[in-house]
Amino acid sequence: MPLPPAMQVLSVNVGLPQEHWWQGSVVRTAIFKEPMQGPVALAGHNLAGDAQADLRVHGGPDKAVYAYAHEHYAYWENALPAGTLPGPGAFGENLTTQGLLESEVRVGDEFEIGTAVLRAVQPRQPCYKLNLRFGDPQMVPRFAAAGRSGIYFQVRRPGVVQAGDAMVLCQPSPFATTIQDVIDLFYGVRQDPTAVQALLSISYLPASLRTHFMRQAGLLA
Repeated sequence: MPLPPAMQVLSVNVGLPQEHWWQGSVVRTAIFKEPMQGPVALAGHNLAGDAQADLRVHGGPDKAVYAYAHEHYAYWENALPAGTLPGPGAFGENLTTQGLLESEVRVGDEFEIGTAVLRAVQPRQPCYKLNLRFGDPQMVPRFAAAGRSGIYFQVRRPGVVQAGDAMVLCQPSPFATTIQDVIDLFYGVRQDPTAVQALLSISYLPASLRTHFMRQAGLLA
């Protein structure tokens, strides 16, 4: 499946953990991101100026950089109350992108962005902190039902990225499974044992997703 010829980064967004009050408790989260001007260094598992509050479920090599398509913002403008959708970084994404859709990116596709190289590995399964971000206790199920997950990347080569950078497919995945396929199989939108078996054959699949789909296929208790 060919990727769009014009894929680019519209905004690079970062944020550090902060404490917020939510439903009677103080929650520490870095989901509030702000757009950055100029080049931003990307090394290890983070962009400069970015971090995660709970490393048990966020960040790490398989969730180093999170990208969300600007095309999805139009959907959310219609789905959410008027005036409640913030600008770039609204979903906690590091990269707000154009032309990078889950239905067209395969698990294992590698992209050169600025001087960095990133590998697409999985969709996002949001936690309750997305509810906090939007002040809506139903935002997580809304997000899951929308099927617009965004894409998590591994860092294959550290470098520098910035708004306006092209996203160039430099190493196509040898696997046909798209990020959207993973979303649909994960949430049961699509029931396809053959597709699950194909997914399990992907060497790039993160361990947590592999365990989930092995259970789904009856290979684990």
